[in-house]
Amino acid sequence: MHIARLHSTTLPALTLEFLQELQETGFSGEISTDYATRNVLATDNSIYQRFPQAAVFPLHEKDVQVLTRVLSLNAYQGIVISARGGGTGTNGQSLTHGIVVDLSRHMNQILEINPTQAWVRVQAGVVKDQLNAALRPYGLFFAPELSTSNRATIGGMINTDASGQGSCTYGKTRDHVLELDTVLLGGQQIHSHAIDAQQLSHYCAQDDREGEVYRCAEHIITTQAELIAAKFPKLNRCLTGYDLAHLSTPEEHFNLNSVLCGSEGSLGIIVQAKLRVLPIPTYQTLINIRYASFMDALRDARALMAMKPLSIETVDSKVLLLAMQDMVWDSVAQYFPKDEQHDTLGINLIELSANTQTDLDEQVQRFLRHLQLDQSVVRLGHTLAQGREAVNRVYAMRKRAVGLLGNVQGEARPQPFVEDTAVPPENLPEFIAEFRALLDSYGLQYGMFGHVDAGVLHVRPLLDMKQAEQAALVRPISDQVAALTLRYGGLLWGEHGKGVRSEYAPTFFGELYPSLQQLKSAFDPHNQFNPGKIATPLGSKDQLLKLDEVPLRGEYDRQIPLPVWESYGAAMHCNGNGACYNYDPDDAMCPSWKASRDRVQSPKGRASLMREWLRLQHQAGIDIQAVSQHNPSWLTGLPTRIKNSKGARQGEPDFSHQVYQAMASCLACKSCAGQCPVKVNIPDLRARFLHLYHQRYLRPLRDYMVASVELSLPYLARVSGLYNRLLQTVWLQKQLSAKLGLVDSPLFSRFKLKDTLKRWHVLPASPAQLQKLSPEQCQRSVVLIPDPFTQHFETPLFAALIELCARLGYQVYIAPIKSNGKPLHVQGFLPAFERAARRTAQTLHDLARFNIPLVGLDPAMTLVYRQEYKQLPNLPSFPLVHLPQEWLASSLPSIESGSRQTYRLLAHCTEKTQVTTSSKQWQELFERRHLQLNIQATGCCGMSGTYGHEARNLESSKTIFNLSWAEPLSQPNSEQEMLATGYSCRSQVQRMTQQRLRHPIEILLANIRQQGSK
Repeated sequence: MHIARLHSTTLPALTLEFLQELQETGFSGEISTDYATRNVLATDNSIYQRFPQAAVFPLHEKDVQVLTRVLSLNAYQGIVISARGGGTGTNGQSLTHGIVVDLSRHMNQILEINPTQAWVRVQAGVVKDQLNAALRPYGLFFAPELSTSNRATIGGMINTDASGQGSCTYGKTRDHVLELDTVLLGGQQIHSHAIDAQQLSHYCAQDDREGEVYRCAEHIITTQAELIAAKFPKLNRCLTGYDLAHLSTPEEHFNLNSVLCGSEGSLGIIVQAKLRVLPIPTYQTLINIRYASFMDALRDARALMAMKPLSIETVDSKVLLLAMQDMVWDSVAQYFPKDEQHDTLGINLIELSANTQTDLDEQVQRFLRHLQLDQSVVRLGHTLAQGREAVNRVYAMRKRAVGLLGNVQGEARPQPFVEDTAVPPENLPEFIAEFRALLDSYGLQYGMFGHVDAGVLHVRPLLDMKQAEQAALVRPISDQVAALTLRYGGLLWGEHGKGVRSEYAPTFFGELYPSLQQLKSAFDPHNQFNPGKIATPLGSKDQLLKLDEVPLRGEYDRQIPLPVWESYGAAMHCNGNGACYNYDPDDAMCPSWKASRDRVQSPKGRASLMREWLRLQHQAGIDIQAVSQHNPSWLTGLPTRIKNSKGARQGEPDFSHQVYQAMASCLACKSCAGQCPVKVNIPDLRARFLHLYHQRYLRPLRDYMVASVELSLPYLARVSGLYNRLLQTVWLQKQLSAKLGLVDSPLFSRFKLKDTLKRWHVLPASPAQLQKLSPEQCQRSVVLIPDPFTQHFETPLFAALIELCARLGYQVYIAPIKSNGKPLHVQGFLPAFERAARRTAQTLHDLARFNIPLVGLDPAMTLVYRQEYKQLPNLPSFPLVHLPQEWLASSLPSIESGSRQTYRLLAHCTEKTQVTTSSKQWQELFERRHLQLNIQATGCCGMSGTYGHEARNLESSKTIFNLSWAEPLSQPNSEQEMLATGYSCRSQVQRMTQQRLRHPIEILLANIRQQGSK
């Protein structure tokens, strides 16, 4: 058995020469030609896949100027570039066969906030939510609201003239752009803003590219005014690219930004923007109305618009049902109660806002009176989400709609190729009825959601793009939908830009299209900026892209054998929605991406690499399924591993090494498995890949040390004093770091557990022991499932759990669990993990017949029983192993009064993303004891098991800690002691700050003791 290698793809000589020239001319950012980076940047949230030849990551504006100056040289007219921001486009806007210019990695600074004049200046790579977080203390926000706001960059928003919820009130991105700094071909950086006639004459007189651009734009607006007025529809979402309709207005006279906004990087590279910001609405309410029919929801929305709400959002039953299965549902379920007689097949979310509570109350009452009196539509009921926090929770569900649709079951998945049509809102119900009839005629299912107040509804037909006959439907459906929108006075591309669908532009613009070509010629005469999008230069032989001639993801996916595809479905169904690019440092997903800003080190990146790796293995004739099931002994495969590892050290190329580097940087925190709308589980893919990779290449000794920790700790504990003394010597610490790659190894606790076991009469949970118990005794018993980390390194905590259980009147038993197997799984020792899991599952199975609750202390270890174990075939059945708070929910009594002391909880990232109610459960337990527990928003601590103990990860571990945990821990609040539920989290805090955080169990125990003493 073997695994195929992939030699590096040879790049065109001209590209290599260009990149060399770029370096020699002073470009100071990164330049990447590795296959992994190119593969990750080959996709976005569309159906397309275009492999770029390279990627560059400018450090600053000077780098962009250098890039475009070299690009303008005659020798490099064959080089094309495409600017990229968040990488979540649904129409392939930034995908290119040339060079990607990624502005998000370094050019992501908020440069200036002027709260008095209500504007902000930012670099193009700033993320919208990042900006709004910085504006919030001033009571301001950047208005255009997007479902992808936690990863959408300002540059990307400008380039697609993005808009979303609330656009009828707030408009589009263009309406909030005051000034733009754009680098043109040749390196000239222009500063565009609203100008008067005198200033326009000055710019037109310039003898440079800026002058040429202004002369061209001024000529078009002067000579084609009537045609522009006729061709540009009077829509809120008049997203056409090169927006000539707003180039000249009575108020501003002339503003080149109307052309640059929505240009999709086809005219130049926008590097900086000055934006108008608005006061945050002081009071908000969301009226959530439920309907028995989706068409009822649409028809009602049309009537409700007359009452002028801030926005109306509509969601269909498919999205709603998917939301019910998602982590987000716990936070919004109260607003969508079930109707006993009718299924909810559509909902409208109507937002009202005001500057005073009185005004808002009057609006709400007026709406509610209308709902009570109007009988034109059957409504199942409504609820109110009142206040910003509640409104944001409901909108968080709506924002996940795009990703949630990708999580439908089966191989046919919602595809975004006709999903942002825009028609006059008054025509929307009839338009959608015909749209649905069209899709029904093909026998297709679909999901719908969108902004009915703006006439935009996102419709995603379900297709299996691996099937050539289904992929072939993209063309006829697109043609028919384009004609349908035109007939209803609308646009095929009303919100997400043209991208690959630009081929419909000449038909829509008709005799005005040459004017767009003139603009393109003035900015980009050789068609080097994102060619094939929106328009081609006038007179050029170049063509716009054809949507069925651009490579599709499905074309690559169908090269993977179906059994492999089904086995690795978690990677395969990543749809590129980019939820893992979440900028928020206080959100758990994804720590390696946040620390590195390298898209390869993200769930989407790793899933893309795994997908491509599996495809290449099959191309090379390798049966991955057979390789996965073939597990030669360690000695049998040793000669092959030695030989291949020697070749790797000598520089033999193998794409597997790039995949390994991406997987090795994963913290295995499983936040992606919980937070990704499609549930892409990278830790599982990581384990499976490492298992295969190390069939071919040697493992470092460190892997064996980490994987065997559960088995070795009980033996080392017998000589814990000697172990601790040796480990504290400088010489041994250096040896561990240099030879094994391990740092800051934890020390054994000095606490003697046997005293606690004796005092509380703790017994081993053997079947023989438990068989003696009566049913009543079983009800007052609990079996603790030990983990080696808290048992040996935090023994006082394990003892505290024992004492708490005993003080609550329970007989405590300790299960004879030798190995949970998590370290084995993380390192990819899958056969060993399966053996350990089967042994442990059998033990748990044997304990199940006594109906005694099983409780594990550490969340990362405990959740393995309900996740990784469940993926193994034919495992003995066993009951749920509870987290402490889950068991205490039915075991901890309430008291009538108490100290009301306040604490803050820093929850473990695996726990809070896999068991979304976990933090709330701790709060409820504290409330029973008259204690208050506030939840501190935090991302990952950076330790994640043994990740932070590996020397290769040390700097990354520290960076991750500093992103989120460092600030709250550096500002201790004596009135709110901070607590942590994860062993890894507490050990990381101890290492980084020399603080010891207590577990909530210790606080509850202290409270029980105190009450007992009274």
